[in-house]
Amino acid sequence: MIMSDDYILVVNGKPQGPFSIEQLKQLNIKPADFVKTEKMTDYKQAHEVAELRGLLGFREQPVIPQYFGSFDQRLVASALDWFFVSLVCVPFIFVVTLLASNQEFRLILTLSLIIIIPLVNMIYHMVMESSEKQATFGKQIINLKVCDMEGQRIDFGRAAGRNLAKIFSVATIFVGYVICFFTKQQQCLHDMIAGTLVMKDRLF
Repeated sequence: MIMSDDYILVVNGKPQGPFSIEQLKQLNIKPADFVKTEKMTDYKQAHEVAELRGLLGFREQPVIPQYFGSFDQRLVASALDWFFVSLVCVPFIFVVTLLASNQEFRLILTLSLIIIIPLVNMIYHMVMESSEKQATFGKQIINLKVCDMEGQRIDFGRAAGRNLAKIFSVATIFVGYVICFFTKQQQCLHDMIAGTLVMKDRLF
């Protein structure tokens, strides 16, 4: 039976275990070895896990992302996020419109969705990408995360800069998005401007 605090250890590219921390010590686990518990959503290198650093004396090291979100994955995540945001905004405006008595005001409210949905979507991206999850709900479903060039979580300021820079990606007739096909780390123009990456969770 796998205990919640037992670790799966990747050995020669294959998950093995589960192992307790005492067993990991006996196996002479290295800082760069990949481990995962039931509570973890993805494999991490041993030095990334606070518990293992404390008990095994590892130092946390920068982890350079190796797997990146492809254009189609990012497109699906974006479509999901637009759907989620619309699912919140449209019913809200609809209810407010029903309560309004002035017909012109109703029309203005309805047309305001053209501005409200993109604005809410942008704020939503800023908040979620700088959160502990490092991703919007759409990205979480596709297992994508936004990070800096060393794979670390970005703060709200950088998340805001990244999302505001999407204006340039759109202004170039979407060439700013297409260039991700030609960059080694699959960065769009706004990623280059903000110094960010969209990384894909490791899979074994």
